[in-house]
Amino acid sequence: MSIVRGGRPFYGQPIGVLMADAVVPRLPGDIGNAFTFEFPVRYRVVPGATWDRFASADPTLLAPFIAGAKELEAEGVRAITASCGFTALFQQELADAVGVPVFTSSLIQVPLVARMLRGDQQVGILTADSRCLTPHHLEACGIRDVAVVVWGSERAPAFHGTFVGNADELDYAKVRTGVIGMVRELLRAHPQVGAIVCEGSNFALFRSDVQAEFGIPFFDIVTLTRMVFQAVTPAPLPAAGRGLW
Repeated sequence: MSIVRGGRPFYGQPIGVLMADAVVPRLPGDIGNAFTFEFPVRYRVVPGATWDRFASADPTLLAPFIAGAKELEAEGVRAITASCGFTALFQQELADAVGVPVFTSSLIQVPLVARMLRGDQQVGILTADSRCLTPHHLEACGIRDVAVVVWGSERAPAFHGTFVGNADELDYAKVRTGVIGMVRELLRAHPQVGAIVCEGSNFALFRSDVQAEFGIPFFDIVTLTRMVFQAVTPAPLPAAGRGLW
């Protein structure tokens, strides 16, 4: 007879998400909406994790992020991610603080994506604000000697005003149009871009729109979360007592 061990009050939420302290609408497709995923996720809001503190690279954010990561680990998640790609600055510290995989930013995909492209192509990075994305963020994600083009949502005022401005309303059609427009500008200015990786997690909401419009590979925090889920979660085998955690 197979034995299933307990030890926690609840189970079945393999991915933990450290959430920014924000009030922006989170539609399905956004990492902050649980309907985005085909599997359960567990959320933890990090108090005081506001855009202003991310933008200024406030080092005092590290302690509450570590606390949140440890809480999620204690509750049984098998991997931890974050809702703001600027958390990349804490990638190593958070990974060192817990015993499960941590991926703070979609940007950690950039070296992998670059290897998929021709040698004369570049990776386009969509960021919430290019004025705040520094070489330190890129370095923290292992982006070294990789040809990238950084393109910020300050070029798409509706997106920037909503998600960076922490608005509590979303004009989906207007923001969508702005995102399509900024990607079109990116590809016209830099035709050598062969794939897009998003720092800004909210760009994931418009992945299908960009793919349909431009036919370009589009990597974001949601696609990365799905990949990690597959890597850390065994297929359920109830007869063997596995997959019941």
